Amino acid sequence: MKNNKNNQSKKVQNKILSVINDYSRAWMILKKYDDERLTLPKKGVRAKHLLNYDGAQKAISLLKKELAKKEKVPDIFGVERSKKFLEGVIKNVYQTYGKKELYPTLAEKAAHLFYFVVKDHPFIDGNKRLGAFLFIVFLAQNNYLLKKNGEQKINDNALVALTVFLAQSEPKEKDVLIKLIANFLSP
Repeated sequence: MKNNKNNQSKKVQNKILSVINDYSRAWMILKKYDDERLTLPKKGVRAKHLLNYDGAQKAISLLKKELAKKEKVPDIFGVERSKKFLEGVIKNVYQTYGKKELYPTLAEKAAHLFYFVVKDHPFIDGNKRLGAFLFIVFLAQNNYLLKKNGEQKINDNALVALTVFLAQSEPKEKDVLIKLIANFLSP
């Protein structure tokens, strides 16, 4: 009986150690966030595929058609507030200063794209969904959605949580949110 309890205790302990190991990176990111020491990842992959306005519009149109098959989507979903507002948002991601990119890594570009669409509201309806969607499309086009082991870097639940977090954030929190998202994406 004692031997059986010891075996169960060891199994529980091994499961806990496994959880600690599996999420060790998360604990470190949270600690840096709490200590206000969160930085952009030092190493970063460069974007190979650039998102452009026409490509974004085509992707949004496809999403709208797919969503319409599953649920009622208002006609105003994905309609820009003003002509080519989204184009300006996308161009912000590729800004340069003195011929140097302001957001040089793929993670920084993706995080800024996500942030700008959610916070700048280029659409009459669907800014959160479309911000999350374009973020994922950009990552997918750059083959950056998955970790080396095939697991998603940001799963469905994390995407929802990040999107809501972005939407409810204060503008003064932008830099820390960008760093947080970039850290989620880094290897």
